Amino acid sequence: MSLYKDYINEIEERKNQGLNPKPIDGAELLSEVIAQVKDAENEYHEDSLKLFIYNVLPGTTSAAGVKAKFLKEIILGEVVVKEITPAFAFELLSHMKGGPSIEVLLDLALGNDEAIALEAAKVLKTQVFLYDADTLRLKEAFLAGNAIAKDILESYAKAEFFTKLPEVAEKIDVVTFIAGEGDISTDLLSPGNQAHSRSDRELHGQCMITPQAQQEIKALQAAHPGKSVMLIAEKGTMGVGSSRMSGVNNVALWTGKQASPYVPFVNIAPIVAGTNGISPIFLTTVDVTGGIGIDLKNWVKKTDANGKVVLNEKGEPILEEVYSVATGTVLTINTKTKKLYNGEKELIDISKALTPQKMEFIKAGGSYAIVFGKKIQTFAAKVLGITAPTVFAPSKEVSVEGQGLTAVEKIFNRNAVGVAPGKVLHAGSDVRVEVNIVGSQDTTGLMTAQELEAMAATVISPIVDGAYQSGCHTASVWDKKAQANIPKLMKFMNDFGLITARDPKGEYHSMTDVIHKVLNDITIDDWAIIIGGDSHTRMSKGVAFGADSGTVALALATGEASMPIPESVKVTFKGTMKPHMDFRDVVHATQSQMLKQFAGENVFQGRIIEVHIGTLLADQAFTFTDWTAEMKAKASICISQDDTLIESLEIAKSRIQIMIEKGMDNKNQVLQGLIDKANKRIEEIRSGEKPALTPDANAKYYAEVVIDLDIIEEPMIADPDVNNEDVSKRYTHDTIRELSYYGDNKKVDLGFVGSCMVHKDDLKIVSQMLKNIEKQSGEVKFNAPLVVAAPTYNIIDELKAEGDWEYLQKYSGFEFSDLLPKSNARTEYENIMYLERPGCNLCMGNQEKAAKGDTVMATSTRLFQGRVVEDSERKKGESLLASTPVVVLSAILGRIPTIEEYKASVEGINLTKFKPIPTK
Repeated sequence: MSLYKDYINEIEERKNQGLNPKPIDGAELLSEVIAQVKDAENEYHEDSLKLFIYNVLPGTTSAAGVKAKFLKEIILGEVVVKEITPAFAFELLSHMKGGPSIEVLLDLALGNDEAIALEAAKVLKTQVFLYDADTLRLKEAFLAGNAIAKDILESYAKAEFFTKLPEVAEKIDVVTFIAGEGDISTDLLSPGNQAHSRSDRELHGQCMITPQAQQEIKALQAAHPGKSVMLIAEKGTMGVGSSRMSGVNNVALWTGKQASPYVPFVNIAPIVAGTNGISPIFLTTVDVTGGIGIDLKNWVKKTDANGKVVLNEKGEPILEEVYSVATGTVLTINTKTKKLYNGEKELIDISKALTPQKMEFIKAGGSYAIVFGKKIQTFAAKVLGITAPTVFAPSKEVSVEGQGLTAVEKIFNRNAVGVAPGKVLHAGSDVRVEVNIVGSQDTTGLMTAQELEAMAATVISPIVDGAYQSGCHTASVWDKKAQANIPKLMKFMNDFGLITARDPKGEYHSMTDVIHKVLNDITIDDWAIIIGGDSHTRMSKGVAFGADSGTVALALATGEASMPIPESVKVTFKGTMKPHMDFRDVVHATQSQMLKQFAGENVFQGRIIEVHIGTLLADQAFTFTDWTAEMKAKASICISQDDTLIESLEIAKSRIQIMIEKGMDNKNQVLQGLIDKANKRIEEIRSGEKPALTPDANAKYYAEVVIDLDIIEEPMIADPDVNNEDVSKRYTHDTIRELSYYGDNKKVDLGFVGSCMVHKDDLKIVSQMLKNIEKQSGEVKFNAPLVVAAPTYNIIDELKAEGDWEYLQKYSGFEFSDLLPKSNARTEYENIMYLERPGCNLCMGNQEKAAKGDTVMATSTRLFQGRVVEDSERKKGESLLASTPVVVLSAILGRIPTIEEYKASVEGINLTKFKPIPTK
């Protein structure tokens, strides 16, 4: 059977699901389609013509190459298709976004037919996704005296690809839709359990919020033609949690506009809002799509006559509504006055949502076009020997004389591109920076690959020190979905130049290690900038930013990222940890104490947390930097001591060496290069030439938070508070409770020790606790299942060498097998300990889940509704987050322990400890 016949069958299957034909990305299938387009008498001629015109993915897909070549033949008159004139062929080429289409346009523009060359030049002047091979052709043609090349370069130098675009409308009318009360997680917009379908945009769009919500959005659109639907997080922040381009894609699919009539299901210009604004990572993704993200501030804290905040009986601030955004409210965004209106009434200034840079993103249909456009303008001006005219909004530069630098300001100044020598920039400055390390994870990786194809990139930027494609989010279950997607992803990324968790050639052992742990290991410089396709890209060396799949693609393709230098909040510690406390409790207490110190205001939100925990090695320190995602911080920086940093770098080197010995290095010897850079950094520290990164004593912070270790008396549990009467306070990560709050009757249905929040010492704690319990009771009996997933294979190897793994095996009732991986997710659990394969496991929620309605006690990061556990008809599922010893003891008892039981269980156990050091 032909590929086309197979495709027809697939179309019928999708039609039964209410879906359109899946966009074509393969050359073989499109070649059959083209053959039928050429044959006007073919029974499939009309259908094939529509597929060719409207249903082919652009960029560097193999189908795009075939399409561009066929359009070239039509333009040259080598093939005649009455429905596709040469003029229409040029129009189709103009929507193909680089790669093969640029090659064809350059062939035509630099060819011998003057009329065709002029038409090709017109199209080229609108294109920005050109790479070195393309610009080199233009440069060589110009130097050889080609007039067309000169004309194109002059247009690029004037940035006509941008200036000739339609201006942004002065007034944008919107109709509101409240997607939920409280924080809106990206899990609501793009559920983790549907991760397998993210690259199939139309199919994935069906999982946004609920079918009922989708129908309500459609009804609003029908009742308000010409108005955009604005998705709102009422009394919360929009887009908290994971860095999901798919979340924004889904919002754009339902509420935005089609980017091109010839590219299916790629929509732009979503409009989103939140009472407390937009999560930083989500806002970046909104920029990628040329959307608008608004901080509504429509609820504020009530104050008395003296300006003092009024509290309720729980000691929480009472909120009062400033203006209504109830579903169906018609509002107007004025892009000139930069205000939000209800009719003639001004509601709020929204200038932060409509900065000059953001207005450019909106005009260009997304931030990529601006990034590439600036590069092409600079290139053209340099070739022509002229100064490029000022077209784009100048980067904001903030430089305060006499003011020192925070740690992040130092890193950004070191990595900045295009800044005048000697210029020192402070927070608020817009900066383009070189990126050192890039990470792509497996449930967003297919989208990153699509983005790379769309921007016509074929190889990783030489600026990047190292990049890694993980396999952790699909580690638990090697099902048909994973088998269909992951090998294809690994081959693409391996060919692109990344180190990949799975070997496309099948030669080295698959490494399903948690991506954040690997990135933490391959970050070998405390001055590094890291971009990763997950919100927990928060290394304890350097500064790391979780990002959407598009920003990851941009970093891979260009080696750069653009963003304002964020403000910083300094976090230091005083006092002494109690012997029975674990460092995870300090992490939770930091959030709790900060909120109390600032009367409920989250001063971490959208800022850098500069945390001074320099006596902890990178593995342990990551427990803090990782959790800063739940604190809603933009990123974090760990300030380390020289000797601690050297030890951390030595550990990183040893783990990178293991990767090399497994056969994971590539032809460019990226991993060996990282070891060499680590050695150089270690020598700089030892010699005193360049000590570990520290801020200046006179640096300026948005706020300074001092955490008192003396008052942390009990384990601290992050509670989703699923039954809070105030819906906006559920699932926030801000409700931190002491262990004794729960008494001795809070049932626990399942315990989970795993995720990026744990390190080797956590697994040793499990082993030591089980040994203690057996010694005290004569046996280890679980009253609830305990799932244990080491983050990495390296940790398992180290535990084996140190004798702990054999004890875990002894007490377990299930141990993973690499030879026989699970093909189905577990839906029922026995009261035993499960030793699962390294990876995300329950934390991700896309494969394994607890039983519906369970109360889960976990070491993981997320407590969002439906993530680890879904609701049942009998009760709400809840995922409480705590330290490893609390989780283990809860599984043993089948309930949350009392403080006395907890203290007895950890006596003599080496918990993760931290001792503060004085700071300036």
